[in-house]
Amino acid sequence: MGKQRVLSGVQPTGNLHLGNYLGAIRTWVDIQENYDNFFCVVDLHAITVPHDPKSLAQDTYTIAALYLACGIDLEYSTIFVQSHVTAHSELAWLLNCITPLNWLERMIQFKEKAVKQGENVSVGLLDYPILMAADILLYNADRVPVGEDQKQHLELTRDIAARFNDQFATRQKPVLKIPEPLIRSEGARVMSLTDGTRKMSKSDPSDLSRINLLDPPELIDKKIKRCKTDPVRGLEFDNKDRPECNNLLSLYGLLAGKTKQEVTLECQEMGWGQFKPLLSETTVEALKPIRLKYQEIMDNKDYLDKVLREGKEKAQTVANHTLSEVKKALGYLPSL
Repeated sequence: MGKQRVLSGVQPTGNLHLGNYLGAIRTWVDIQENYDNFFCVVDLHAITVPHDPKSLAQDTYTIAALYLACGIDLEYSTIFVQSHVTAHSELAWLLNCITPLNWLERMIQFKEKAVKQGENVSVGLLDYPILMAADILLYNADRVPVGEDQKQHLELTRDIAARFNDQFATRQKPVLKIPEPLIRSEGARVMSLTDGTRKMSKSDPSDLSRINLLDPPELIDKKIKRCKTDPVRGLEFDNKDRPECNNLLSLYGLLAGKTKQEVTLECQEMGWGQFKPLLSETTVEALKPIRLKYQEIMDNKDYLDKVLREGKEKAQTVANHTLSEVKKALGYLPSL
């Protein structure tokens, strides 16, 4: 048997932060040798909320370059841009037509984002879990690396695939593969530097809430110095009254490559004045190779274009085959 296939992607909405890296991309790097990987820059998802068209293309380049800089290896992985493979949009429409509306209306992320956007909320925001399902199902993905906040969307993907197979295929010969989640326990939910009860997010209006992978050392130091802490001396994990303490200790352990027990022994007698410089130094050193590799890649746009062009070709071969099988099952006249 060949390797199982993994599919995942990140939106090109600016710089990636530590939450993206520790919660997703580092997981991909760690497991990539064991799978046949397709990693896309999901630029179609990026316009479900208001976006700047002047920066979308450059942001797409940035994410693709960061994939490579973080350690995604082209020997095991295919990197491509979602909008370059038109099957994503076409399959999303076909799946729209077999998915009950109430399945989308119960999505927690839509409810949360719709409240923020008010009357400006788009149909695309409601519908983007269908596009996510198309992304996954086009590549017959066996496993999908997801954080806790995306588990509901993966369940929807599984429900859609099962519904399609039930209505338009047979149990002996299903058209769409039902994927399984691949969830990393450590670092799966990195919290904000300004509020330890909220997830680190690119949408947070304060840049001080997150450490971006391309932040220069002096900015990382500034953000960690200003991050929210508490007046208690002695640092500890898992105290519900000290969410920031738990978050910062977890970050340190993940970036330093230390176990929870090792971090506890090292830091339990520390005050914040001693710990913050340690966390800052560790973060700068952990991100330095990524920043240097990123700059090397961005200085050679011809190479990056070649990676995305070859990735598109590989992705199209797989995606177009799946799309053809879906259209055949739905009864469409084949292209003449």
